[in-house]
Amino acid sequence: MRGRAGLPVGALDSVRTRRILAVCFDFIAVSIFSFGLWLALLVLTLGLSLVLLPPLFPFVAFFYNGLTVSGRKMATPGMRAMGLEIRTNDSGDRVTFLAAAVHAVLFYFSWMFPPIFLWSLFSEDKRCLHDVFADVIVVRRI
Repeated sequence: MRGRAGLPVGALDSVRTRRILAVCFDFIAVSIFSFGLWLALLVLTLGLSLVLLPPLFPFVAFFYNGLTVSGRKMATPGMRAMGLEIRTNDSGDRVTFLAAAVHAVLFYFSWMFPPIFLWSLFSEDKRCLHDVFADVIVVRRI
C-alpha cells in the first residue's frame, strides 16, 4: 500500500524525532573520530600538526556522511540505529557519494541558521531545506 508521494505507508512516521536522535549519535561519533585523528597526527608529527592542521571536524563529517549514506545501508550509523535511511527523492534509489556529501555540507551549514530547520514542519514529506536542495528524502527503513 502506498502513501504520500509514492512512499510506503508509515515511511514518514516519527521521522523528525528519529532524525534528531540520529544527529546526536552521529555528532558524537564524528567528534570521536576527529579527536582520534587529531591525536594520531599530533603524535606522528611530534606536535607540529598543532600549527599546520586546519580543523578536522568538517573533513571527517564530510567523508563520514558521504561514505556511510552512499553505502549499501544508505544511512549513517546513527540513522541505522534509529531505523532511517536516505534515498533520492525522485526515484528512491541509493544516494551517490557526492549527493550524500553535499547533503552533509548543507546540513552543517544549516546549523548557522537554526530557523531553517522549521521548514520541515511545513513540508508534507517532512524534508528539511537541506534535503530539498540535495534532492533526497529521509524515510524509515521498512
